[in-house]
Amino acid sequence: MTKSVVKNILNIAVVLSTAMFFSCKNDPTEVRDFLADKNLPIGESYNIDHKHTDSGRIDVKMKAPIMLDFDNRKVHPYSEFPKGLKITSIDKNYDSITVEGDYAKSYKLTQVAEIRENVVIINYKEKTKLVTDEIYWDQKTHYFFTEKRFVFYTLTDTIYGTGFEASEDLKKWWVKNQSGVIEIKD
Repeated sequence: MTKSVVKNILNIAVVLSTAMFFSCKNDPTEVRDFLADKNLPIGESYNIDHKHTDSGRIDVKMKAPIMLDFDNRKVHPYSEFPKGLKITSIDKNYDSITVEGDYAKSYKLTQVAEIRENVVIINYKEKTKLVTDEIYWDQKTHYFFTEKRFVFYTLTDTIYGTGFEASEDLKKWWVKNQSGVIEIKD
C-alpha cells in the first residue's frame, strides 16, 4: 500500500472516532434512571470512618465497611450498609450511646433507619442495653421501635419480650409482651 492510501484510511478512522466520541452524551438524569432501573447504586464507599462535629466537639461517630448510595430512587432514596454499621453519639458530658447491627438501611426522606441482625444498643451512662434482631430508628423523633423478640438489660433487671419502644437514649421505654423478673419501686 502506498503512503497516501494509509494516510486516507487513518484520516477516515480519526474522523469516525471523533464523530462517535462527540455523538455520545451522558445526561445525568438518564444515567441516574438507568442505574435505578437496574437497581444499582450511584455511589459506593468503603471503610467509612465518619465523624460529625458541633462547635468543634465530636458528637457522632459512624463506622461501616461498605455504604451503597441509592439516592437515585425517585420515591424512596436510601443508603444501604450491607456489612453493618456502628454509630456512637456523644453528648456534651461525654456520655455515649452506641447503635450497631450487621445490616442497615437509612431512608433519606422519612429519616427512618432499619437495622437488622445482631442489633445492640447501649447507653453507657444509664448502663442499659437492648439486644434484638431488628430495630427501626426514627431519627426525627429520636425513637426506637421493634415488633421482634428482644432482651433489655438494666442495672437491676433482665427483661425478655416481643415488641419494644424507647427513646433514643433508652431512658424511657415501653414493653409490649414481656417476661422476666422486674423490680418495682414503691
